[in-house]
Amino acid sequence: MDISSFDDLLLAAGQQSEPQRLLFVFAASELPEDATEEERVRFESGEGGALKPVMTVDKLPAEVPSFDSLLDESKGTGAHWDIVFVASLSGRAGMVPNSDEASQPLQMMVQAIHTGGVGNFVAFSRDGDIVRFF
Repeated sequence: MDISSFDDLLLAAGQQSEPQRLLFVFAASELPEDATEEERVRFESGEGGALKPVMTVDKLPAEVPSFDSLLDESKGTGAHWDIVFVASLSGRAGMVPNSDEASQPLQMMVQAIHTGGVGNFVAFSRDGDIVRFF
């Protein structure tokens, strides 16, 4: 299934043969200290920068009925973010993974974002639009 919206992501999670737990890593765009002048100009125009994970959360698909609900909940944390990366963790034998089981995969996602390895995640902007990395 081609995921082109948050609703598609929720639909895909519900169609899996095993129950899913969704993993979210929220990241803020920042300008690295050693940025060149060209990089500074691009960043100021809304492009480029480095992504810094600022918070993580895991949820069952039923706990996230829409992107707007996720956005509203994230606003309550006070943490600024620009992009949210999403992955899923499959259950086994019909059992849903619990939050403890999601802890290590979430930390692996954070490490992957630090190193630029975001190709295995779906990413959304604060507007709910898919973000593609090339």
